[in-house]
Amino acid sequence: MAEPSVKRWTVADLDALPDDPAGWRIRYEIIDGELFVSRAPGDEHQYACTRFILNLGIWNDRTGLGEVLVGPGVIFSINDAVEPDVVWISHERLARFEQADRHLHGAPELVIEVLSPGAANLRRDLDRKLRLYSEQGVLEYWAADPRAQTVRVYRPGPDGALALVATLGREDTLTSPLLAGFAAPVAGLFRAARA
Repeated sequence: MAEPSVKRWTVADLDALPDDPAGWRIRYEIIDGELFVSRAPGDEHQYACTRFILNLGIWNDRTGLGEVLVGPGVIFSINDAVEPDVVWISHERLARFEQADRHLHGAPELVIEVLSPGAANLRRDLDRKLRLYSEQGVLEYWAADPRAQTVRVYRPGPDGALALVATLGREDTLTSPLLAGFAAPVAGLFRAARA
């Protein structure tokens, strides 16, 4: 008996997928040909994204070293196309990786994913995307958890793969050797816990 074939998705397949007619923003991503579908995240997710954008934007405006992009399409190959929540990319990498389709076709230096609840979302962001970003040359990955109010910081380890170097809580300050002079209190990146 033949094993059932599993479809390997491509960027062309993504282009053919419809937008949701009900007006929900649907995010389609593929990692190693596997399709991941998610809908618009909740307010805590969006709040955290906004706070990262503001903090990075202020730092970037001061230094002028690159650009902060929100939800950019990042196409690594025909079978690997993702939409990180926030990225920071230097002018050098932007000039090298942004193509005529106005998507990045290579790794930004910094990728930020705000974690959504659920085992499938965590597997995508903390396993599949982490591995993909590591293989593609992302220099730093921040996985922000609005519920735990923590930021996991990954940087290249001795073998070159992204490895967890810190889990920062509300009392900590987020800094990066990649972003000279950047500092953001973690407590300011998330909504205050509600009673």
